[in-house]
Amino acid sequence: MQEFRPAVGIDVGGTKTHLRAVTGTETVADHVRTSHGWRPHDPAAATEWLAALVEEVLPARVAPAAVAVGAHACETPRQCEEIRRALEARLQVPCLVVGDAELLVPAAGLDKGAALVAGTGSVAVGRRADGTPVQVGGWGAVLGDEGGAAGLVREAARAVWAAHDRGEDPDPLARLLVASFDVPEVPALGAALESATDLSAEWGRHAPVVFEAAEQGSVLAHRVIDDGGRALASLVERLAARGAAVDDVVVAGGTILSRPALYSAFAVALTHTLPLARPQPLQVAPVEGAVAFARSLLRPAGT
Repeated sequence: MQEFRPAVGIDVGGTKTHLRAVTGTETVADHVRTSHGWRPHDPAAATEWLAALVEEVLPARVAPAAVAVGAHACETPRQCEEIRRALEARLQVPCLVVGDAELLVPAAGLDKGAALVAGTGSVAVGRRADGTPVQVGGWGAVLGDEGGAAGLVREAARAVWAAHDRGEDPDPLARLLVASFDVPEVPALGAALESATDLSAEWGRHAPVVFEAAEQGSVLAHRVIDDGGRALASLVERLAARGAAVDDVVVAGGTILSRPALYSAFAVALTHTLPLARPQPLQVAPVEGAVAFARSLLRPAGT
């Protein structure tokens, strides 16, 4: 009977995956593990990874009624649709696959709005009135991810290099970056950055020193944070320019939610350019959005 089969929501993040299965108000399963082995650019491998997760976590002899997935690095509608079709064929139940940032709006209990994520990287997503998805940002540590942890570190390094070129003495940001990267002087930061094998993760872990330097009075660090906040606001502005609804902006990500200075810089910049937009931090786990999507797959059409 379908009423005893759970709606399954899965949030596949860059580092951890959260599965939650519910029937009515009862939680059947709630499971968190690493995202090791997740390969979203290989639809067959991604499908088997997701199916194995569902089959392993759900109780014995319990099959899902519907499965919705918010998938990290599922960057285009075509890519998500390929995984969705394969997963639906594999599990023989209705399935939905979207980018993981798309979970934020339904997780917040909203029918429409934009989502902004600033963790290691940064991205914003929304939908036009006809339901067409729009994504901006998320271009990685080398070319983008402004306002995310890796982007902040990249811009901090650029700021201290520029100060060094101007002949200025190292300020707190320069001193803390040099110590964090364990190099002897500012010019050596370049080799340290370029030697990283996983740029986003390895650069991003140094982001706390940017905020520490700001607390110590570094003008450069304050400028990097303010610029990061403006860059995040510009992602929402691009969504609006492309016709996406941005009246409500749900904000998530460890970097922006744990750093009031960055959130404030973002909110102030957003107020200047989109004064009617209402930013709000996400208060629940993003997997709640996946559960909401899974429930929606079970509703009769038109309800």
